[in-house]
Amino acid sequence: MKIHFCIPVSQQRPDALGGRYVLYSVYLDGFLFCRVRYSQLHRWNEQLRRIFGNCLPPFPPKYYLAMTASMANERRDQLEQYLQNLTMDPNVLRSDVFVDFLKQLQLDPIQDTSLQSTFNITAKSTSLDIFLPDGKSIKIEIVTSDTAERVLEVASHKIVLCRELLGYFGLFLIRFHKDGKLSVVKKMADFEFPYVSLQSSEVENCKVGLRKWYMDPSLDSMLMDCRTAVDLIYLQAIQDIEKEWAKPTQAQREKLTALQKEDNQTKFLELSREVQHYGYLQLDPCTCDYPEPGCLAVVSVGNNEISCHITLLDDQTQDVIFQMNRVKCWQVTFLGTLLDMDGPQQTLNQNLELRFQYSEDSRWQWFVIYTRQAFLLSSCLKKMISEKMVKLAAENPEMQIEVPEQGKSKRNHIQQSQWKNYSNFLLRKSKISIKVAEDDCIFGTIKEEDL
Repeated sequence: MKIHFCIPVSQQRPDALGGRYVLYSVYLDGFLFCRVRYSQLHRWNEQLRRIFGNCLPPFPPKYYLAMTASMANERRDQLEQYLQNLTMDPNVLRSDVFVDFLKQLQLDPIQDTSLQSTFNITAKSTSLDIFLPDGKSIKIEIVTSDTAERVLEVASHKIVLCRELLGYFGLFLIRFHKDGKLSVVKKMADFEFPYVSLQSSEVENCKVGLRKWYMDPSLDSMLMDCRTAVDLIYLQAIQDIEKEWAKPTQAQREKLTALQKEDNQTKFLELSREVQHYGYLQLDPCTCDYPEPGCLAVVSVGNNEISCHITLLDDQTQDVIFQMNRVKCWQVTFLGTLLDMDGPQQTLNQNLELRFQYSEDSRWQWFVIYTRQAFLLSSCLKKMISEKMVKLAAENPEMQIEVPEQGKSKRNHIQQSQWKNYSNFLLRKSKISIKVAEDDCIFGTIKEEDL
């Protein structure tokens, strides 16, 4: 599925010959990822095309005369679409040409003056603290140019996590609040540099955290033969209950407390899976337009549903659950204007909305959630769909589909004519959109042009 790349802003800069060039600010999941020139992307496209041929998306053409403002905006939109569509091919995502170029853009390109430095961070050895679900951290030795995939491998080696289980975990930017609460800011992409993302983040008290990365609680069963994996999900279950992300009844809480004192992790996790919102990711308090505009909401996402605890304008509360099999599509929109004086702001998380189209009473309706974590929410929705597709693949061995996840490709069996995923990002009037299916059930009827 598409990665949340967007180019909401560009700048004109003077060059060494007295002319001017345009510098595009590329954001990943709402955070500034790199700044790049058209000429750099053009050379990159040519390198990719020599490997992958005409299966790549179209690249915006060169202009040999001065561009008007409308032409410049059109090119920016086209480059954005190119990046988004490029990431739909898992083979491209895994290629050295793709990864190496994005790695170069995140660091200070000392050896290549044609590349534009984004964060003025050079490649060097350093240490990085990785925070575990119990709040403790481990210190690992890395290079600033190590990707999240590599950093996860180093961390897993230190804590003796089985290598074959790495796909069930991920690295996240996590904000630790003074009142003891925490917020998951974003899931790091495999090709992202955790050190650079941490240093460049404008979010206060932000750390790199290791958490499980699956939305289906039943997948716990895949980890039970690895002691370290069980320790991690056990610690995260305790943390989620303490932070009130998971909501046990009083009777469940008493039994869980007793099992925790006995350090009976297996029984603790078995009972935890019966707890409301176990394994869900909870967003910071936000607002929504349901059942009326301006309602406060606490949104939890997991186990194929979006759960909203809504406070109405008259202070009454209402719990609403949106099942993913009735979601047709969703989109993320940046609502504000992005001023770009000396440089673009580091994040787009100030005025974001995620709206999804939902089937209710045999008709489609749009529901809107206004949250700074809109991109994270979108990633969770994509993750749930990916996991459901894997399950369908296992149930339909006669059919075949390739289910990409975080730049990796996993071949499963189901018809490869079953998905639709397109996205874009515009300022106010445009958005990153993901269309899931044409019918009420996103996991039932999926067509080939939708992949």
